[in-house]
Order: sequence, then C-alpha cells, then structure tokens
Amino acid sequence: MRNGAVLRVKGRVLVGPYDVRDELWVVDGRISYDRPVGARDIRTVEGWALPGLVDAHCHVGLGAHGPVDDDIAEKQALTDRDAGTLLIRDAGSPSDTRWIDDREDLPKIIRAGRHIARTRRYIRGYAHEIEPDDLVAYVAQEARRGDGWVKLVGDWIDREVGDLSACWPREAVEAAIAEAHRLGARVTAHCFAEDSLRDLVESGIDCIEHATGLTEDLIPLFASRGVAIVPTLVNIGTFPKLADGGESRFPRWSAHMRRLHERRYDTVRSAYDAGIPVFVGTDAGGTLPHGLVAAEVAELVTAGIPPVEALSATTWAAHKWLGRPGLEEGAAADLVVYASDPRADVRVLAAPRRVVLNGRVVG
Repeated sequence: MRNGAVLRVKGRVLVGPYDVRDELWVVDGRISYDRPVGARDIRTVEGWALPGLVDAHCHVGLGAHGPVDDDIAEKQALTDRDAGTLLIRDAGSPSDTRWIDDREDLPKIIRAGRHIARTRRYIRGYAHEIEPDDLVAYVAQEARRGDGWVKLVGDWIDREVGDLSACWPREAVEAAIAEAHRLGARVTAHCFAEDSLRDLVESGIDCIEHATGLTEDLIPLFASRGVAIVPTLVNIGTFPKLADGGESRFPRWSAHMRRLHERRYDTVRSAYDAGIPVFVGTDAGGTLPHGLVAAEVAELVTAGIPPVEALSATTWAAHKWLGRPGLEEGAAADLVVYASDPRADVRVLAAPRRVVLNGRVVG
C-alpha cells in the first residue's frame, strides 16, 4: 500500500466463528472498524475475510538432510504465505531464521528452537542428539533461543527393539519440562507411538505433535490436563509408504506404523469428542512440501471434526492458543480473503482471493 493509502475489506469479516461484520479498514498496517476520517486514497478488497491462517507445526529452514540456505527458506515461507498461512509455529529447525522477522512480506514465526533428541534416535542433521543427563541443560538453552516453545523428540525407532519406543526416562522429562516452565516456555514433543505419552503428560507437557499413539485409556488424562494435540494428518498419510520402505529390516515397526495410520481418523475424532484441543499443523519442511494448510483442515473434517471447529483450529482458536491477535481492533492487519464462506465448505481455503500481511496486499 502507498503511504497514506487505506485498505477497505468489504463483504463478510469473520472476526470470530459467529462474530461477522460487514467491513474493516486498514490504516498504517493496523485494523480499524471505524471508517478513517477524510480517507481518499482507498483500495477495496471484497469477499469473506478470515484471520491469517496458522500452521502450528511447520519447519522453515529445514530440508530433507538438515538446514537449508536462506534462499530456500525464503521460498518455503513465501509458499506458506501464498497459501494463506501468516502465522507459523516452527516446531524445530536447525537454521537461524531470525532474519525473517525483519521481512514484512513473510509470515510471522514462533520458534521452538532446534529439536532435542536422544543420540541416534532421530533424523540425521535435524536435532541436538544428547543423553538424558544433558536434557535439562539443552532444554534451557533452546527455551532461551526460542519464542516460548521447546521441542522434544519423545519417541523414535529403537533399532535394538525394532520398533518405536520412548526416548527419555520419566525423571529426565519431569526435570526438563519443569525447567522450561521456569523459564517461561511451553514444551511440545514429537510422538508417534503410545509408550512415551503418559510420562510426558503426567510430567506437565503442554502439547503433543502427531499423537497417533493416543489411546482410549490416555484420552481422559490428556483432557483433564488440557494437553493439546497437533495431528499433522497430511504427514500421517505418508505412513504406509514409510512402512513399505522399512518392511525388510524392521517388520514390527512397519506393522506398528500401519496400525497407527489405519486408526488415525478415529484417534483424532475421539480426542476432539473428549474436549482435547486440536490444532492445525502440516509438518511442512523436511520431506513434506510447504503450503498444505488447506489440505490439513480438510483432513480434520474427514476425521469427523465439524467444519467450523476445523476452521477455528487454524484461525480463531489457534491465534488465542499461541497468544497472538486475530482481527481485533488495532492488531496488525494479517488476513486472508476468499470468494465464499469457508465455514460452509473448508475446501475454499485452497484458493485465497487476496492475502494481506501487515496491511499490504501480498497475494
């Protein structure tokens, strides 16, 4: 927008799922619901407006083999932006992406620092690989480096067992989570399987990524503790291919991965029905492409979550969970405009009409 120019978003502005207004104004990059006095240079965008979408599990600066150059990280961020994702919780990256904070044309990022994994129990080049005695120190380090989050690898394949198993003893995660909380950071953990979940939740963890191992006996525990899940169903959809690739060396692991995949929708629906907070995350980066947020929302609907609630998991509820404003008066104007009502059909998210970031039309 030119200096002094005003943007008018006209049509239906979804401030909340049922708080719908006819228009908003963008002045100096900020939202206002009052027409600016004397405004002359006005650009109008029409349609159905939502807060910028949230991808609560994304990896900017991460490629298949570890960190990537800044030009590739920029392309990743631009791909997410053009898909309507304007707020990212970066769930672990070995790259320093702080330079993105100085770019008003790129999504805002909430970082969880670098993954913290057990030695030889994660993808090479991604994580700090350490032993339990060092966990508290590394959690403290990443809590200070991040933006209020720390990411653990809670389980991974144990080659001696030939299957997924928990990475950390109970006393180690208890001490590590307590240290993160003392430093003002929340903790999340990658967990595919069942074994690590009870210890992590009873130790005070705030969120579980993937959560494919969530079982009926654990659901009440998650619900009572208010532990959120980010299912990343577009990633879980790759489990059969992964299982096929590991069949000859790790048949128990392959069979386990297939079972987790087969029950994925039932797992997510049971969690939602029990009142467990569910949020949208794609696991983009590494081997998955960026820009998949619309596909993940559609997957949540396929799992049985009502469309408005699936939409909230990437908009209103997600912003509140991460402590960032949506379409409130005075907030930065980060919003996406669509041709029709996304509450009626979430598939419209795949085709943004306009993307507005920091008050500028960028897509």
